Amino acid sequence: MKKIIWSFLTALIVVSCDENREIVAYEINGTLKNIPDSSVVYISENNKYMDSTRVLNEKFQFSGNLEKPTYVRLIIKNSSDYKSFWLENNIIHFEAEKGEFKEAKITGSQTQQQRDILFGRLKVVQMEMENIEDSFVDSMTEREIDSLKNQYEFLESKEISINQEYVKEFPNSLVSSYVLSVYATSWGKEKTRALYEQFSTENKESNYGQQIAKYIELHKRLEIGEQFADFDMDDQNSGVKKLSDLKGNIILLEFWASWCAPCRLENPNLVKTYDTYKSKGFEIFAVSLDIDKNSWLEAIEKDKLNWTQVSDLKGQDNKAALIYGISAIPDNFLISENGVIIGRNLRGEELNRKLSELLE
Repeated sequence: MKKIIWSFLTALIVVSCDENREIVAYEINGTLKNIPDSSVVYISENNKYMDSTRVLNEKFQFSGNLEKPTYVRLIIKNSSDYKSFWLENNIIHFEAEKGEFKEAKITGSQTQQQRDILFGRLKVVQMEMENIEDSFVDSMTEREIDSLKNQYEFLESKEISINQEYVKEFPNSLVSSYVLSVYATSWGKEKTRALYEQFSTENKESNYGQQIAKYIELHKRLEIGEQFADFDMDDQNSGVKKLSDLKGNIILLEFWASWCAPCRLENPNLVKTYDTYKSKGFEIFAVSLDIDKNSWLEAIEKDKLNWTQVSDLKGQDNKAALIYGISAIPDNFLISENGVIIGRNLRGEELNRKLSELLE
């Protein structure tokens, strides 16, 4: 009898120790309905490859470890199916059906559960926004278009309010620091600072919290008519270039990235503009928000970009982007010979007309 009791107590101790043990690795067990065998599944963070595997009998599995919860994207190669979610050291279950990845069911991640609270609040607003986007047709009158635009702008303001209220309500959530890091440049320095100051110390010290702090420190709130803010950064050959090196020319400070489709589509127009005006005192200083150097270099070569190119390879945490408050790319600032900002986000014919006025 004593042996039985002792065995029972020993088992309880083992179970208790196992329950209290910190989980130091993640395991993703996935079910993908109607996804063929051998389809490649991969996960990435911030457009940077992390791992890949293949589907077998509609199943897949990943394993690894993370220092902290990370916002990742799971993608089916050569398919439009993908899902972004929070991955952390735990056993994660991922279930989705081909063509329905928006409705994927993900369990096992506490950070993902916190994210689901936010997305639950946003769902109705975002569905209404999608309906408006789908309503636009070429045959619409100007009044009808204006009406839809007004409805859309109203919903955008609701979306902003929901995000901001979530950040206020959950200042200790990593999801809040992620959301604020994404929208900091859109919401502005003062609103960002007020929300950031409510964060826990742990949240402030997270990567996202540090990114927000850097934005608050660096952002200059530059407007047309003000002097440009100088900075230096490595070019593609690891040489240091300063924006002020080009002072005395009309400068287009261009923000772009190799992964940005609208940026790449605009590059041929920019090449023509540069070739037309470079001999007349026009220069381009391009800042890439890339992370992967090879992708950046390949895009420079493929698009034949023969002007100054710099990047610190920190993505949206790029120093110059934080200084200039870049919330979306492509974006640019046109700077006069005397260093005064004289235009913002000028493209195509609008940029050509402005340069013609200044240089011809």
